[in-house]
Amino acid sequence: MIPTQGWLRASPDAGGTVLRSEAPRPPHRRGSSPVMVPIRSLGPGHRERIAAHLLRLEPADRYLRFGYAASDEQVQRYVDQLDFVRDEIFGIYNRRLELIAVAHLAYADSPEHQSCAEFGVSVLGQARWRGFGARLFDRAVMHARNQGVSMVFIHALSENTAMLKIARNAGATVRRDGSESEAYLQLPRAGLDTRMAQMVVHQFAEMDYRFKKQARQFWRLLAGLQEVRRGVRDGRHQSAE
Repeated sequence: MIPTQGWLRASPDAGGTVLRSEAPRPPHRRGSSPVMVPIRSLGPGHRERIAAHLLRLEPADRYLRFGYAASDEQVQRYVDQLDFVRDEIFGIYNRRLELIAVAHLAYADSPEHQSCAEFGVSVLGQARWRGFGARLFDRAVMHARNQGVSMVFIHALSENTAMLKIARNAGATVRRDGSESEAYLQLPRAGLDTRMAQMVVHQFAEMDYRFKKQARQFWRLLAGLQEVRRGVRDGRHQSAE
């Protein structure tokens, strides 16, 4: 295994994930096919939403994500320092356009490790057990391959069994060192199929986001019209009195 020595952390003193395994996982339906999850690339304009997402994490989830009990100030500092030019950030939105899951694919600064990247993910408690962590990992791996990355690392607390399971299911080698564990996955070279697949999932995510945005605007407009009608109706009643 290539020693990371802390050079590739998605945040200062942290690089773990936030998936937990206290609750039982719903049984898989036989004969069901996996549903395509829209995963969108995030840019500098999404810092506020990323911060809101991370600050909404429960204390135990925040601890697993950062590897320590990060304060609100430390979380905000991490978000402020995100490098959207060097790294890649992915997110999953709900219908209210709230980020319910965020992944960070961080690249090394040193030239000798340019072909390596580290993966970190966070999922809100309300969205857990839907497979979002695994979907984000697959999306990050696809992007990494297309960028010429040959190895992806995961640095997580050893108690974060769900994240380590995702790594093992992907074929990663996991090494435990006390309270912390590291997983590394060697990636094959990208081909036409991976590049085409990335184009498809990107377009799907963009269409899904536009649809949700339009739907949100429509419901806001409808709510405003209802308020106006309610005001007119109340005014009529007051005039009648």
